[in-house]
Amino acid sequence: MIRLSVHVFRFDPATDTSGRIVPYTVEVNGGARVLHVLHAIHDSIDQTLSYRYCCGSGQCGSCAVRVNGEPVLACMEEARDGMVIEPLKLAVKRDLVVDLMQNLDAIAFLAPRAELVFPAKDEIDAIKPLRSCIECLCCVSVCPAMDVTNFLGPAAMRQEMRLALDPRDSRDRITDSVKDGLFTCTSCQACWKVCPKDIEIPGKAIEKLRAFANKKGLTLPRHQEVAALVKETGRSVTRIEPTFLEQVGEVLEPYGTGAPKATMGFFVGCMYNMRLPKTALDAMEVLRRNGIHIIIPKEQVCCGSPLIRTGQLDILDALKRKNIETFRSRGLNTVMTMCAGCGSTLKNDYKNPPFTIMDINEVLTKYGIEPPAHLPIRATYHDPCHLLRGQGIREQPRQLIRQVVDLVEMPAICCGSGGGVKSGMPDEAAALGKRRGEEIQKTGADIVISSCPFCEFHIAGHTDKPVKNVASVLLEGYKEKDKKSVKN
Repeated sequence: MIRLSVHVFRFDPATDTSGRIVPYTVEVNGGARVLHVLHAIHDSIDQTLSYRYCCGSGQCGSCAVRVNGEPVLACMEEARDGMVIEPLKLAVKRDLVVDLMQNLDAIAFLAPRAELVFPAKDEIDAIKPLRSCIECLCCVSVCPAMDVTNFLGPAAMRQEMRLALDPRDSRDRITDSVKDGLFTCTSCQACWKVCPKDIEIPGKAIEKLRAFANKKGLTLPRHQEVAALVKETGRSVTRIEPTFLEQVGEVLEPYGTGAPKATMGFFVGCMYNMRLPKTALDAMEVLRRNGIHIIIPKEQVCCGSPLIRTGQLDILDALKRKNIETFRSRGLNTVMTMCAGCGSTLKNDYKNPPFTIMDINEVLTKYGIEPPAHLPIRATYHDPCHLLRGQGIREQPRQLIRQVVDLVEMPAICCGSGGGVKSGMPDEAAALGKRRGEEIQKTGADIVISSCPFCEFHIAGHTDKPVKNVASVLLEGYKEKDKKSVKN
């Protein structure tokens, strides 16, 4: 037996105006799950504790709760000392019991055709990745779009896609999904990362529904404009000043006389090339100072991410082929990105490219950096969704940031700039940006740091704090170090 101290959310609508966190100490067997802790509290301490459970084996979804802020199934999550157990972020009925019905009622049922139809094997195979949902609503609990719009949510979209693939269903699920908020998803991937069945709702459902919608002529006008621009220019945004690629040569040698630590191809991306070239130039200075030899092919074009996220796939394969051949022809083993969206796309949507893809934060932490001067600045870091959840990169930028400024954390929530939402649903993007700005304000930070051009650009419109890239802050640290060196 082991003794655990835990904290549990309690709320009785008959007596409480708000919830409270109550401490408990229980004895459970080693390897106990969160559900066993709840049983122990109920059976030996307080029989009024309310929570749901049924199968106890991860198949029914009844026992979904939040542990230390993350949605989990109580029957599957291992209990840990000091954990905080709270209800999902849904309307609370009592203690850990939430109101599920509004969201469950939004999940569509199959509407059978009049004639008898049997799915073919390829149709069954297409449906398989979507049909294991246990309706626990963990995904709904973390969806940012549902906080600020009438979006029916990821669980409902998954079912719309599942039915759209089923030949036995008689309804127009594509038009239904558009009406139910298909284009309000920010592609933040929070739903997928908390799904106990690992259903990739953004990629396997929402983006596929958007591709079907595109074939029916239902793509949002602004998204169509972006696709037309990519077809015409190879870029998803227009230039506002001399581009990064116009300001650099194809080869950037590292500073110093020693052998390079590594050679990297650099995939700059549309935003850093066309809208934020100075940030990309800052990054080159940091890389060169730290011994990285950089190859920058001028033929590179948009990675295709804006088209994938909005379901416009007509020229996607051509973009992929051009980018792959551009870097392959240089004989490069590694291609580096500094845009979170580009990096996620190259890693996850380009199938088996003949080179390794690395984010700049991975590169700098892998090969090590010269220590910069520590600046007397309090900073907070915004995790880009396509970096944190799309590439699994969390600690590397923090390791770099802590070397140059004091870091204060804030919740990792979507800023609203992704998935085509900023261009196609600006009111929603603004609402999510405002929420991000409020979290920034709570930190008391002097500046905001991120590692994504879309996040940096969008957040800057919703906070009075300067918003900077990790590389730009490192460069400031190096400039301060050089200034002190000259004085000495």
